[in-house]
Amino acid sequence: ARELDGTIIAPTNPSAWSGVTLQWLEFTKLEGIVIQGNGVIDGRGSVWWQDFPYDNPIDDEEKLIIPLNHTQNPPMPVQNEMGRTMPSNKPTALRFYGSYGPTVTGITIQNSPQCHLKFDSCNRVLVHDVSISSPGDSPNTDGIHLQNSKDVLIYSSKLACGDDCISIQTGCSNVYVHNVDCGPGHGISIGSLGKDNTRACVSNITVRDVNIHNSMNGVRIKTWQGGSGSVQGVLFSNIQVTEVQLPIVIDQFYCDKRTCTNHTSAVSLEGINYERIKGTYTVKPVHFACSDSFPCVDVSLATVELKPIQEQYHLYDPFCWQTFGELKTPTVPPIGCLQIGKPTNNRIQTDHDIC
Repeated sequence: ARELDGTIIAPTNPSAWSGVTLQWLEFTKLEGIVIQGNGVIDGRGSVWWQDFPYDNPIDDEEKLIIPLNHTQNPPMPVQNEMGRTMPSNKPTALRFYGSYGPTVTGITIQNSPQCHLKFDSCNRVLVHDVSISSPGDSPNTDGIHLQNSKDVLIYSSKLACGDDCISIQTGCSNVYVHNVDCGPGHGISIGSLGKDNTRACVSNITVRDVNIHNSMNGVRIKTWQGGSGSVQGVLFSNIQVTEVQLPIVIDQFYCDKRTCTNHTSAVSLEGINYERIKGTYTVKPVHFACSDSFPCVDVSLATVELKPIQEQYHLYDPFCWQTFGELKTPTVPPIGCLQIGKPTNNRIQTDHDIC
């Protein structure tokens, strides 16, 4: 175990980051590594965020959010106060790669230049009683990023950042998230998956007993056109949302560039379950945009109660496209656009989406 009770501070001098540096603190191919204590990892990311405000892809869900007065926020200043620019590769604060049984508990990670805590190709990951903190407008500062990792448990943590509080990427299975506070940020997301025609496989994801507040999204699945593979077996349960712009989102037309081309291929979605999703929204309660060629199937909703707050955004009704499943209870508002049952051209699983 590594005990962290003081503060580790990242350098802000550009010369200290010369060369290609994608991680700041990294642990590779370890077994049973434990990072614990009440200390702080401070990435001092503000000098990176203001150097490259346009360098980051926008979050595509911003296209769904239209302010009432149609004015956009002014861009952040381009140069930092030193007048020098940081390298364009912004590092992740703390990353674990190819490790078995990594544990992170007790510590605070704040103001990372990019993602705060990342697990890549890890098994039996445990994160609890961790605090992550960066401003809601800091670009691409995901809280916890999971990729190619299995048997993950995250609980009793407070995540505030400028992107997804938790991002679950391809190759993840058996992920259990509970008793997490998320906000500000972009919510808890599976994806984006299938970018550049890649195969993505995600299965057995549970997110429950979570509080999401003052964020762009609540619980979201986002995939790119042209991908393959599947997302199967997802449960979002007992999610409290407070002033969330888009509480429930499936977007199979995700695109972080100005223009993306249409493809018939898609990452298939099957067995996506929502229960006890309650609270307030400011733009649209439900947005289900599924692929024409690979509709979403077995999408179920029970005890969904979402009330509007008219703030600075236009309000919209629930939206569904090519989304099939079941309303297990009446919902507030009514989600009449969900197509009950299976699509008429219901496919059997093919090589396209077998994982």
